[in-house]
Amino acid sequence: MGWALAMQGGGGNIPRSLPPDITEPRLATLRRCLDLGAAALRAGQPAIYIYIYLSLMSPAALNADIYIMQVRELENCPHFNAGRGSVLTADGTVEMEACIMEGLTLRCGAETPHIYLAFHAAEAFARDQGLDTQDDDPAAYFITDANVERLRQEQEKQRQAAGSDRNGDSLQTGTVGCVAVDAAGGLASATSTGGHTNKWAGRIGDTPIVGAGTYANATCAVSATGVGEAIIRHTVARDVAAVMEHRGLDLKDAAARAVGLVAVSARGEVAMLHNTAGMFRACVTQDGHTEVAIWPPGEADSTDDAD
Repeated sequence: MGWALAMQGGGGNIPRSLPPDITEPRLATLRRCLDLGAAALRAGQPAIYIYIYLSLMSPAALNADIYIMQVRELENCPHFNAGRGSVLTADGTVEMEACIMEGLTLRCGAETPHIYLAFHAAEAFARDQGLDTQDDDPAAYFITDANVERLRQEQEKQRQAAGSDRNGDSLQTGTVGCVAVDAAGGLASATSTGGHTNKWAGRIGDTPIVGAGTYANATCAVSATGVGEAIIRHTVARDVAAVMEHRGLDLKDAAARAVGLVAVSARGEVAMLHNTAGMFRACVTQDGHTEVAIWPPGEADSTDDAD
């Protein structure tokens, strides 16, 4: 069925009454990333290049000059809960998580002798690899007024409802993620997040955990969004692949068992499913199908185009 690309910008209790000044910047960023990804896949680039659109690795490391002016779209968009838009911990700090996985080789995570690197070691490794950093004044870049206010509101709600199991601001609980299958059938998944508002400092969610929030093999690639602890317990991303492999289900039937994700299969199928009010999402396929949406199909935000 050819190449395909799908992205998600987080799901949650997203009200249909959201004004355009909130929805449009997110949708516009998804559209830009979709165009970049489609151009790369159309030109025969491998699926693993999707990490460029999430700014998970320096484009210079690939000698891919064509991307230098087109990277960091999702993470640099302050409207998404990743990179610059990351929500704040209970301590008022930013702690981000990310993961990438290549399906054919099963390379994943930090792509060093170790799969996981965290905190100061991860920052040191990033600098050694030549990634751009915000060392001069990271607080000015990452800690936005909007997220300071979200933290204040969330902590006030927690004080008013002691013992609440709330999991953060519904407009910023999700990750950003991208999955792709290239023309040769190669699959890759990449996910990035700031976690959820008012989380404990040091909390690690599902996004960087291979098989939970991010997974790719020779069958499919999956990027999940939602409540991280539940996604970890149910190994959501790996479960989709396992059901396809062991029960012979197609991608959409397999993904429907664990909604809150975007996924593509080696055959070029796409699934973008959620069990919340909405999920920022986008996809494009080689046969010309394009979709950019928030709420269930058929509502005003959705766009389907055939080229």
